[in-house]
Amino acid sequence: MNSISILLLGTQMATGGAQKVLLDQARWFHEHGHKVVAAFFYDKEKLHRKWQDAFPFTIYDLGSFHPGKGTLVNTVSLLTGLYRLWNLIRRERFDVIETFTHDSNLLGLPVAWMAGVPLRIATHHGAVDKLPRWREKLHTWIINRNIAHLLVTVSEKTRQNALEEGVDPHRIFVIQNGIAPLSIEGVSRREVRKEAGVEEEDILLLSVGRLVYQKAHEVLLAAMPLVLRECPNVKVRICGDGVLRSHLEEQIEALGLRNTVKLLGKCDNVVKFLAAADIFVLPSHWEGLPIALLEAMSTGLPVVATHVEGVDEVIEQGEHGLLVPIEDAPALANAILQLARAPELRRKMGNAARQRIGHIYTVDRMCERYLQLMLRFLQKPPTK
Repeated sequence: MNSISILLLGTQMATGGAQKVLLDQARWFHEHGHKVVAAFFYDKEKLHRKWQDAFPFTIYDLGSFHPGKGTLVNTVSLLTGLYRLWNLIRRERFDVIETFTHDSNLLGLPVAWMAGVPLRIATHHGAVDKLPRWREKLHTWIINRNIAHLLVTVSEKTRQNALEEGVDPHRIFVIQNGIAPLSIEGVSRREVRKEAGVEEEDILLLSVGRLVYQKAHEVLLAAMPLVLRECPNVKVRICGDGVLRSHLEEQIEALGLRNTVKLLGKCDNVVKFLAAADIFVLPSHWEGLPIALLEAMSTGLPVVATHVEGVDEVIEQGEHGLLVPIEDAPALANAILQLARAPELRRKMGNAARQRIGHIYTVDRMCERYLQLMLRFLQKPPTK
């Protein structure tokens, strides 16, 4: 089997790690001679046209959800979207479907099963905040009952999560996320820092992620008064937007951090800020295997992060960065100060981080493993 036909299905078109993984996989499979289609249940951030212009494979918006339109409209939209997905699958006759979120697993895999897609792969990218127990049980049932043949988890910790949810261990395969090479050549560190309101002598901390509870930016803000007592020239820039923006803005004002912390909103070009930063900070409550972390390390940034699933598999304590307990603002502040005071240590850790990503966490390595898995089970799909 030299070429296979693959449908990659996500929930929403938005700026995020799961979407990057989906699109990077689609590009890789397309470049390696396979037929690829990407589809999403809805276009949250009006990205469809932009993405379609940027990528050489077809991308579908199934139009299954319309924010603010109400339950009745969205129920009809969901049913219509599922019908569109059914028609797409029946028309294109895919060999494989891979779904990228719990929602796309729950919605897309039963349709693919009924439509007769030969190999159906679910993925698990990490815990889902406030996931109802019934949905977790339904997700497990779908995987264990052959509606999905396999579950790919992105880290060993995520594999343990799946086992705790009751997934058959024989159906679980670990394939770590990978990223496309990032280049910071041609980026003027001086100009980007000037644009961001950061002086050359400042220590710039960068955090990238949606402004939601999972990412725990409020803990980073709580740590900053402790940092500033020792190093008043530390600045923080946060790329991302989300439901907690107003809450974080209030916290910034309350802590007197207006001149220290800036929320940059959605950033189309995160690479330039990575090139301008000195330290990458990831204070999350939980993760799967965050793409933002891999990208930061690939550009040579040392990391201060919480000791959570996935992250502790990428970062060796003291080698590529520093790991701290969850929701521990004093520990986070101490780790930031340790790196802020030691430029040579930052360079050493940053170089080690770049090498680690280049050796292990690449799109080539990730997609080769997916392809091997697909070819293996297309020849003999699991039957139990």
